[in-house]
Amino acid sequence: MFTGIITAVGKIQSTQAKGDGLHLTVEVPSGYLDDVALGDSIAIQGACMTATQLEGETFSFDISRESLSKTVGLDQTGPVNLEKALRLNDRLGGHLVSGHVDGVGKVAHFSEVARDAYGSWLLRLEAPKELAPFLAYKGSIVVNGVSLTVNKTVDTETSCLVDINLIPHTLQGTTLGNLKQGDAVNLEIDLIARYVARMLETQAK
Repeated sequence: MFTGIITAVGKIQSTQAKGDGLHLTVEVPSGYLDDVALGDSIAIQGACMTATQLEGETFSFDISRESLSKTVGLDQTGPVNLEKALRLNDRLGGHLVSGHVDGVGKVAHFSEVARDAYGSWLLRLEAPKELAPFLAYKGSIVVNGVSLTVNKTVDTETSCLVDINLIPHTLQGTTLGNLKQGDAVNLEIDLIARYVARMLETQAK
């Protein structure tokens, strides 16, 4: 389990073919792996992966073709959001996050909307239509591993438009500041919403 609070920005250093998937090596800030052991879970761009090798300031993991087909940003070198697995005595600063990507969205709009001392940016995403029932005003959503609050939803024939307000701290501490219109992003819906929907589904039968 995770919280969606990014603990570091790393960099996918290399990708190598392995079976039908890939073997990736990620470079991390100094000291980040001090409390990480082989087999530990680390969320990378919102996708939970298992550390299979630790060496200096890098760790490696294997990703299957199935996982590659359900996510974006894990098949090429470049910066990535990282979060270590939640401990039971940790603060829950974001919300309960499983690290399982539910769908891939697209950046429809991204711009600064307030040029004051605090700053504010509008991120509008096109989420897959099937995720619409799980997205609600003031609800939670995970974008590339980052726990965020939904400010507005608009259902269209083909998607669900989701507006999110971002502050400078979020842009500086994650890879979200690098987004541009048309970019694909990993999305995870709220865990509680998933179970509520399932309960309603079974009661309706």
